[in-house]
Amino acid sequence: MSIIQGMIRFIQAGEIWVYPILIAMIAGLAICVERWIFLQGVTRNSNKIWNMIHPLLNQGELKKALGMVKQSETPLARIMTHGISRSFNARTHEDVELALEEGLMEALPRIEKRTNYISTIANVSTLLGLLGTIMGLIDAFAAVASADPAQKADLLSKSVSVAMNTTALGLISAIPLMLLYAYLQSKTNEVIESLEMANMKFMNILRNLAQKTTD
Repeated sequence: MSIIQGMIRFIQAGEIWVYPILIAMIAGLAICVERWIFLQGVTRNSNKIWNMIHPLLNQGELKKALGMVKQSETPLARIMTHGISRSFNARTHEDVELALEEGLMEALPRIEKRTNYISTIANVSTLLGLLGTIMGLIDAFAAVASADPAQKADLLSKSVSVAMNTTALGLISAIPLMLLYAYLQSKTNEVIESLEMANMKFMNILRNLAQKTTD
């Protein structure tokens, strides 16, 4: 209980500047949680779909594979829908590659959505903390200027301590958000690379099927 009470006093000491920082921190953490859940779901569902259609693709059952991917709204399914559909009437493999790239470009905004906001919110938290400190110091020196000489030292030290709380809270908000941003950015890149790898595997399968047909 003492820890919670200490946190409450710490927040109250920062006065009005604490609340924008807390709002920014909550918003940043909410985005982190949402992005983590989304990326985990994309990875899990992509692996599931690929494991389902991979045997069909190897067997040349492109229509059955197309029927499966059309039933899903995951990024990989949409990309494969573009590629498989184009493979039925494509003149060259380059046409299929372009269709896959088009599907990937359509999926990227959804995969990368809101991730960059996290670093922005972290920077804003730091700046809000500094702004709160500066405004607190301005108020402190203004109060000291009209205070009794015997009380100036105590009043100034107390005011400075209160003002520094906003900087501390800004850093407490920004540091975890920056670490989470780095992790989520890495996770996002992994998801994109896995989709690109699936595109390459699909093209290799098509080339193998075409070679078997000519043989």
